Amino acid sequence: MSGMMAGGVAGVSVDLILFPLDTIKTRLQSPQGFNKAGGFHGVYAGVPSAAIGSFPNAAAFFITYEYVKWFLRTDSSSYLTPMKHMLAASAGEVVACLIRVPSEVVKQRAQVSASARTFRIFSNILYEEGIQGLYRGYKSTVLREIPFSLVQFPLWESLKALWSWRQDHVVDSWQSAVCGAFAGGFAAAVTTPLDVAKTRIMLAKAGSSTASGNVLSALHGVWRSQGLAGLFAGVFPRMAAISLGGFIFLGVYDQTHSLLLEVGRKSP
Repeated sequence: MSGMMAGGVAGVSVDLILFPLDTIKTRLQSPQGFNKAGGFHGVYAGVPSAAIGSFPNAAAFFITYEYVKWFLRTDSSSYLTPMKHMLAASAGEVVACLIRVPSEVVKQRAQVSASARTFRIFSNILYEEGIQGLYRGYKSTVLREIPFSLVQFPLWESLKALWSWRQDHVVDSWQSAVCGAFAGGFAAAVTTPLDVAKTRIMLAKAGSSTASGNVLSALHGVWRSQGLAGLFAGVFPRMAAISLGGFIFLGVYDQTHSLLLEVGRKSP
């Protein structure tokens, strides 16, 4: 329960604070180009979709993450510990994406057409493509999130363990947050091409070849038309958002988790 609440509070905090950076990243990656997608105007377009999806998405991730870590419990010094964190993070992403993807599809379309209302975009997707339209890009999102988590979470846990060992006591919330920022920024950089593919798939016109959801085909299309620069479009706002997001998210998560456990211990 504390994992769900902590994850949810942390997720909402990050999504709302860093939303403008996410909008800039989406517009840099969009097929019509940054200026036509809205440039620096209306950077909070699509925020209702992010706000609605944020708490349940983050909570679903952390419930699954903590449960799988518990289920696969090993001795803390075991060489299997990083593998346990990787499996827990991957399982968390698969479950969280069931909530994240519909929210992300609506949000990204709102970000590149700032004049359209979020609810209108949502109802248009349902009318034109049905429920599968809201899940367009599910595979590409999971294919982005799992490698991201496989880098971020074991790195976060390892950095915390190293820092704890160096100072001879468990890391504080701010130290956990610094580790989260570094782990998140690094994971963001290496997974940017997968993020570009996901954005192109979600924004593609219904019925087009990109809309079919083939990640390799989307990557190949970007490579052919824009080369390496296209594959890493939006890498700096993505790294900035995820580093700051990692700092806020994992710091708030640890702080809220500790607070809720403390409250639980004090209540009769």
